[in-house]
Amino acid sequence: MFSLVPTCKGRHVSKFSPSLRLCCQLFSAATNTLRFSSDGFADENKNDDIDLLFQSCTNVHHAKQLHAFLVVSGKVQNIFLSARLVNRYAYLGDVSLSRITFDLIPRKDVYTWNSMVSAYVRSGRFREAINCFSQFLLTSGLRPDFYTFPPVLKACQNLVDGKKIHCQILKLGFEWDVFVAASLVHLYSRFGFVGVARRLFDEMPIRDVGSWNAMISGFCQNGNAADALDVLIEMRSEGAKMDRVTATSLLTACAQSGDILSGMLIHLYVIKHGLDFDLLICNALINMYSKFGSLGHARRIFDQMDVRDLVSWNSIIATYEQNDDPMTALGLFYSMQLLGIQPDFLTLVSLASILAQLSDSAKSRSVHGFILRRDFFVQDVVIGNAVVDMYAKLGAIYSARTVFEGLPIKDVISWNTLITGYAQNGLASEAIEVYRMMQEYKEIIPNHGTWVSILPAYTHVGALQQGMKIHGRVIKNCLNLDVFVGTCLIDMYAKCGRLDDALLLFSQVPRKTAIPWNAVISSHGVHGHGEKALKLFKDMLDEGVKPDHVTFVSLLSACSHSGLVDEGQSYFHMMQEQYRIKPSLKHYGCMVDLLGRAGHLNKAYSFIDNMPVRPDASVWGALLGACRIHGNVDLGRIASERLFEVDSENVGYYVLLSNIYANSGEWEGVEKVRSLARNRGLSKTPGWSSIEVNNNVDVFYTANQSHPKCQEIYQKLSDLTAKMKSLGYVPDFSFVLQDVEDDEKEHILNSHSERLAIAFGLISTPPKTPIRIFKNLRVCGDCHNATKFISVITEREIIVRDSNRFHHFKDGACSCGDYW
Repeated sequence: MFSLVPTCKGRHVSKFSPSLRLCCQLFSAATNTLRFSSDGFADENKNDDIDLLFQSCTNVHHAKQLHAFLVVSGKVQNIFLSARLVNRYAYLGDVSLSRITFDLIPRKDVYTWNSMVSAYVRSGRFREAINCFSQFLLTSGLRPDFYTFPPVLKACQNLVDGKKIHCQILKLGFEWDVFVAASLVHLYSRFGFVGVARRLFDEMPIRDVGSWNAMISGFCQNGNAADALDVLIEMRSEGAKMDRVTATSLLTACAQSGDILSGMLIHLYVIKHGLDFDLLICNALINMYSKFGSLGHARRIFDQMDVRDLVSWNSIIATYEQNDDPMTALGLFYSMQLLGIQPDFLTLVSLASILAQLSDSAKSRSVHGFILRRDFFVQDVVIGNAVVDMYAKLGAIYSARTVFEGLPIKDVISWNTLITGYAQNGLASEAIEVYRMMQEYKEIIPNHGTWVSILPAYTHVGALQQGMKIHGRVIKNCLNLDVFVGTCLIDMYAKCGRLDDALLLFSQVPRKTAIPWNAVISSHGVHGHGEKALKLFKDMLDEGVKPDHVTFVSLLSACSHSGLVDEGQSYFHMMQEQYRIKPSLKHYGCMVDLLGRAGHLNKAYSFIDNMPVRPDASVWGALLGACRIHGNVDLGRIASERLFEVDSENVGYYVLLSNIYANSGEWEGVEKVRSLARNRGLSKTPGWSSIEVNNNVDVFYTANQSHPKCQEIYQKLSDLTAKMKSLGYVPDFSFVLQDVEDDEKEHILNSHSERLAIAFGLISTPPKTPIRIFKNLRVCGDCHNATKFISVITEREIIVRDSNRFHHFKDGACSCGDYW
């Protein structure tokens, strides 16, 4: 093949591709030109032809042909041409050929060394780049120039190397070169030392647009969007104009800070200066409008783009995925496929989330298979984390655990994802166990995502002491003012019965968004402090914080727990008319609970009939629960029929209907419902209560006989029952749902899990200290009455959190006012 290059006969190249024929023609032209160069002819055309030869090399094969030609022609001895070959091989992705070419150059100059270092950096081989630079200093006897340092600084993978290079720069006097200084700004920003970067930037005698971009980008990388926008103001005041890189960085800053006004002003600047069709800027605009939830603006920009790359498609798919429109996102993915654009791992990260939102298990497994075939798990840990998250959200927690254990690399996000998956699937104990396993790996450093993942698990089991330990670590890591971590702590303290501590934390965290407000309003609601929850909502509006759909779920729930029917209806209308929030099924469920709990059963049923969307299990379940409270068998039967149509697998609904029949003495109905549940393979969720004593959580099931202190517990209950009866306590056998004798009914009531937990707390804690109990089901009515008596006898405050709310028992009364 190489022997054909000088003559390049047409018959020899006809079988090659057009680009190769063009390459051969250029070789022939260059050869003819070079033949006469010694005679002084065509000197001006010679360099142009060589440039064309380099430009024509679009793959490594072409580059090898050019290399061979330069060897044959003797031009490979030209250091400049050899250095260009080094760069060309690196540009085409074969840095090993760059190194071979470099090593064959007998007398290397600074430009040659710079080319080799840049080749390594361009290929992402940063360690080799640093080693090559060290070899340059130690063996060449040459002095680096200001072109040497920008790629070397980019190659630094730790601050120690960066500081060493900085010392070399100072020693050689290049610190104020505009390119070197900008590279130093990038270096320190990359490692989080944005203050040092700013100081270097301020000391620069001359700044070009690249310098301004470096500083703006540095602030954006470190989450300091406001400072980035301040640099823009300085930049404009000094007469410097934004370019495409400036605009891209600033659009990212506006998205980070939620500054939609500045973002739109930059968008206007982009349009005014003709940059609105630039690919990089369009992608940044799509991402920015996605963060603001402006799907219409993002879609218009995407639709108007003349050229779209994979980043454009990933951006618009992620826009809809992250804004709760998975169907549109999936449609865009299909459109991308029809155009023949192959997805990368970022596409699949979005696709995994889309399919989880759509609860599409079959397609999710297909995506998993595609990822395995492409070996994406090895390429980036992000895709593995996404698949773990996908299976967890689908409820396939065993599959999530299997994928997690098979990941070749696990980072802190991998652990956080699995912990969150267990917690969100109601497996708090398993989440805590995974967290303990994570602590055994010293190289895994917990971050704020870890605390946000594990705190709900401790909250669920009522492990207050363990949660307080996490609070201590949060303070130690200066994350106590993080709005998400702070909100989880508020929720933890509130749901562990420490409402005052929750309110104190609320006063310390940033309150510019609805997130902490929602938590504290919800907390007061479940504790039965409805009026206080409404007062907090008013304070929220006074501080200029806009409520969201979660705020109104918390408000309506608070009204329901406190019997504030008129107020709840008013807020339901306010949500729609004043804030234009479309009610979700959660809002409708809260309204049915509000009306039903207050005894307005027919009104609640009528409300369901007039709903513009099909009621789900939560709506019919709320009505069925109200029928259980008020003993309405007929409406309960109707509600259960509708309920079993939409969710026939939840055993709790069968238990509710069975209880309604039992309370009215219809034992045939009880047996019919229980038989129906058995035939469908369902079994009742066993009731349990837990209590934390000495940093250990003890769990009690009804009629539990396995606890080490079992005899002491039952003896304590026997003593308490005798004292309660002397104070007027009469067992309410209507809460025993078995058709047995009265003596057996009393024994059953006395063996309920909450009583066992209370008795254990009484014999295991100092006198007159509060006792906190957590129950997975609704507290029994007779136990509710008995706990009032126990609070008088023992002079203790007893706090019980059941599946619906908190009950604070003190001096013979309950905070719920018997409205529950």
